[in-house]
Order: sequence, then structure tokens, then C-alpha cells
Amino acid sequence: MATTHDSTAGDTPLTPARRLRSIFSGSVGNLVEWYDWYVYSAFSLYFAQAFFPKGDRTSQLLNTAAIFAVGFLMRPLGGWLLGRYADRHGRRRALMLSVLMMCAGSLLITFTPGYASIGIAAPVLLVVARLLQGLSVGGEYGTSATYLSEMATREHRGFWSSFQYVTLVMGQLLALAVLIALQQLFLTEAQLHAWGWRIPFAIGALAAVTALWLRRAMQETAIFDSSERGEAATQQAQGSVRTLMQHPRAVATVIGLTMGGTLAFYTYTTYMQKFLVNSAGLDTRSGSSLNAATLFVFMLMQPVVGALSDRIGRRPLLIAFGVLGTALTVPILSALQHVRTTTQAFWLILAALAIVSFYTAINAVVKAELFPVEVRALGVGLPYALTVAVFGGTAEYVALWFKNAGVESGFYWYVAACIGVSLLVYLWMPETQRTSRIDREVT
Repeated sequence: MATTHDSTAGDTPLTPARRLRSIFSGSVGNLVEWYDWYVYSAFSLYFAQAFFPKGDRTSQLLNTAAIFAVGFLMRPLGGWLLGRYADRHGRRRALMLSVLMMCAGSLLITFTPGYASIGIAAPVLLVVARLLQGLSVGGEYGTSATYLSEMATREHRGFWSSFQYVTLVMGQLLALAVLIALQQLFLTEAQLHAWGWRIPFAIGALAAVTALWLRRAMQETAIFDSSERGEAATQQAQGSVRTLMQHPRAVATVIGLTMGGTLAFYTYTTYMQKFLVNSAGLDTRSGSSLNAATLFVFMLMQPVVGALSDRIGRRPLLIAFGVLGTALTVPILSALQHVRTTTQAFWLILAALAIVSFYTAINAVVKAELFPVEVRALGVGLPYALTVAVFGGTAEYVALWFKNAGVESGFYWYVAACIGVSLLVYLWMPETQRTSRIDREVT
């Protein structure tokens, strides 16, 4: 690998101020991406009836959850296309492209008429919009994780990389904040069901334009810039699946460590709002408020856990998630199903999210540390997106399927089993802080 130098494209010096500004710009763009992605889940209770024929609530939610899962099917393609693009043409360009696609998807949902107006074309257009957004998010994760990990200094890489999930959770939190504001301050339930659900998608499209402008000023990472000039990385090798397959253990590690973590994350975040209403019996407003409150604390946990990983390593934290998640998932979800007060629900969800934070805060940097620069964005993005499509994207649908079948507790055991499989990977994998491929590229 060619020796790196502390510069960016165009030989602009990468000062601490420029480094922080670039990390901020990348993080804000990530926030907008995930706000747009999660608005769909947050408002599905309201727009489900607009896109599908009349039926009972669980059936309509199953339809919207199915389309949510379909969006995840595009994430592997996005991870491949934008990961390849980022490894060949730069992380900055790929991040700009991903937010542009997210903007297009949000605009399409904003202006698509309902089923009563255009019939089957309504859910078809909804699927198209989610496919676009899935493509965008699939590329965003790997590229953003790579960008933050390469921009951060070695001593604080876990801390700075944790901001990927800070902004990811903040995006979800903002989606819920918009929901709560519309519910409690501006619109009636009838207005939200009729047309108010379109407002958050319009907000997301406008925010994406702002993020695109911010990302234009981002600096390219010094490691990518130097590898582009070096003789070791050819254009054919960069972003190539063939080159990626030369790192089978790293690919297998990404898949294994993601499996349980992504399922737990989507269970306690995106699905939890519906679970509290549809299974625990809370009203819609209480469910939304609880979800927002727990997510806010969860967001604050990320940099704390990230900084802790810089001191004690990544692997001990992943093992802690695996052990606690395997042992406590069934008891926590069972207690939540029969919860009697919102206070009890708050502490149960917060306990679950505290456990999940041992995965979320550091999983991005762990993956980035596994791969060399020429396939880092692809290596982080593609196997991750494949795993999320199978386990994270189907979490809501599988949970609702178990509920519809009358064996809701089966889903609790399914989540615990998947975390258990990931625990085996955590016990087997190396400590990436010590074996980081990023550090080998910096001299």
C-alpha cells in the first residue's frame, strides 16, 4: 500500500478543523438519509389505509411491512453499486449520489395518490419509491462507515465512528418527533389519515437537498486519495467483487456479527412502536412518545460506548451484547407484551437498547477495520446489506406473522437465537482494534 499523507483530493491540507467539518457534513447527510428511511415506518399506521384496500389493522400493517421488507431487498444492490463506486471514484461522490436517490424516493411518496384514486398503481408506486430508497440506504451505510472510519484518528476511531449510529438514531428520532408534533400540536387523527402523513416525506425531500449541498464541501479521505495515486491499487482491483472474495473470513465475519445485531436493533426501534400499540395495547400517542424517549437515551449511549471501545477494545463489547441479548431477549419482550404502565415499558425498552448499544456503537468501525482500502466500502456495505435484508428488513413482517399465527412468543425466541449465532462469531473473531487494516495503511 502506498504511503498516505494527510491531504485530501486536490492536495488541500486536512487540518483538524477540516476533518471535523467533513465528519459533520457526512454525519448530517447520514441523518437525513435515515430520517427519510424511518419516516415510512413511523407513519405507516396512518398511510396503510391510503395505499391498500380496506381490511383489519394487522392485515394493512402486514402489507406496509412487506413493502418495508422489499425496500431492504434493494440494499444489497445499493451496497454493491455504491460500494464499488466509492472504492473507485471516492467516498464523497458516492455519499452525494446516495442522498440524491433518497430525495427522489421521498418526493415520489409525497405526491403518489392513494388506492381510492389510482387503484393498484398506488402500492406499485410505493414499492418503486421504497426500492429507490433501499438502493440509497444500501450504499449509504458502507460508504458512510468507511468515510467516518478513515477520517477519524486512530486513538478516537471508535468514538467518531459511533456517530454513524448517533445520526442514524437521530434520523429515526426526528421522524418520531415530526409524528408527535403533527399528532399533538397541528393535526387531528382524521387529518393525519387523510393527507397529513404526506408532510414528513416532503420535509425529508427538502432536507435531502440541504444534505446534498453540505456534502459538496466534504473532503475526500487521505487514505483513499493516496491509494488512488499509489501503484498498488489498480482501477480493476478497486471495488471489485473478485477482490472482495479474496477476504472470505472478513466477509463471513461481517455477516455473522450483523445477523443478531440488526434483528435486535430493528425489533426494539422500528417495530417497537407497532408492538406497543398492536400487542401491548397502548394507544398510538403513548407508543410514539415512549419510542421517542427511549431512542433519545439510546442515541446518547452511542459515543459513550464508542469511546469505551477505544479503551478496552471492540470484541469485549460485542461479546457483552451477545451474552446479554441471548439471555434476556425473551424475558424482556414477554414482559413488554404484558406491561401495565408506560413507566414499566420505558425501563424495559431502555434496558434492551442499552444491550443493543454494545453492537450498534461499534459495528461500523469493526467492519471497516477488516478490509483494505481498495474494497473497504464494498466489503462493509455488501455483506452487511445482504444480512440486513434477510434479518433486519423482515423483522416487522416476521413478528406480525407470528402474531397473526397466534404464537407471538415464537418471534422472541427467533430474535434470541439469531443473537446467539452472532455471539459465536464474536467469540471467534479477532480484536479488530489491534489488527485494523486502516492502521496498516497509515504511516
